[in-house]
Amino acid sequence: MDLLNAIRSFIKVVEAGSIAGGARALGLSPAAVSQNLARLEAHLQVRLLTRTTRSMALTPPGCQYYERVRHIERELLLAEQALTTPDSEPQGRLCIASTSAFGRHVLAPLIPAFSARYPLLSIELVMSDRKVNHAREDVDVSLRITPQLEDHLLARHIATIPFICCASPGYLASAGRPTTPEAMHDHSCLVFRYPVDGRFLPWGFMRDGLRFEPRFGKVLISDDIDALTQMALNDGGITRLAEFIVRPHLEAGRLVPLFEYSDSGQAYAQTEPMDIYLCLADRFAMTTKVRAFTDYLQASLGDRWRVQA
Repeated sequence: MDLLNAIRSFIKVVEAGSIAGGARALGLSPAAVSQNLARLEAHLQVRLLTRTTRSMALTPPGCQYYERVRHIERELLLAEQALTTPDSEPQGRLCIASTSAFGRHVLAPLIPAFSARYPLLSIELVMSDRKVNHAREDVDVSLRITPQLEDHLLARHIATIPFICCASPGYLASAGRPTTPEAMHDHSCLVFRYPVDGRFLPWGFMRDGLRFEPRFGKVLISDDIDALTQMALNDGGITRLAEFIVRPHLEAGRLVPLFEYSDSGQAYAQTEPMDIYLCLADRFAMTTKVRAFTDYLQASLGDRWRVQA
């Protein structure tokens, strides 16, 4: 029996959640993968998976075995790379997943220069506001905000980005300008519904060291930040946008910032910022190409926002 290939079949089936999915990942037929699993279980003299026509699940011994072997393939690959290309530049496929807005407005403009620096890399940018699965979707690294974090991922805080509440001059001329966040109860608010759990993304504020969330008045809802931006530009109401989205509109006068200072000139309600995390499946995911991207991203974001070294 080819023990290593049998173990690879087991790992891919568990990661994919099915024999058919594992077979696709390996480029084998489902029958061949099933045979590999049967041989592995016979070799170990223990059942690793319970399989029916509709479902598959790890047995307790299978869970224990998976935790022991799931890094084997990656460690072998890293060992081979260390021997064959010890001083080589980053190469191969690099898949980066990101929230839609951060990917569109921040990462996409940065990637061409990164690609030019490392011409042997083939880069794919996946933008989604759901929680992508690193193993099943072959993602090397993901950029996430706090609601997207998962316990099984290694998360590294990489940047803190300001949020700004704003509205168009036309909306403020017709509806009046609120002087405190609490006054938004009397205004139309453009709110982001987060697709992960269906809840609104909260509008947090800090005052005198205490956090609070004001009540909304009438709400217009979207699961797309750029759609909310267009609503705000067309006099739809007050919205809360990341600095990288709203800054050009503020500079052009198309949107007006709110709640920045009181009449005395002192800040009295600070908008809660957005934290960005760089996430990896495990410590083995910090490959040469991922390290190069991480270093590049830190250097690039550090020009604009507070970045964790």
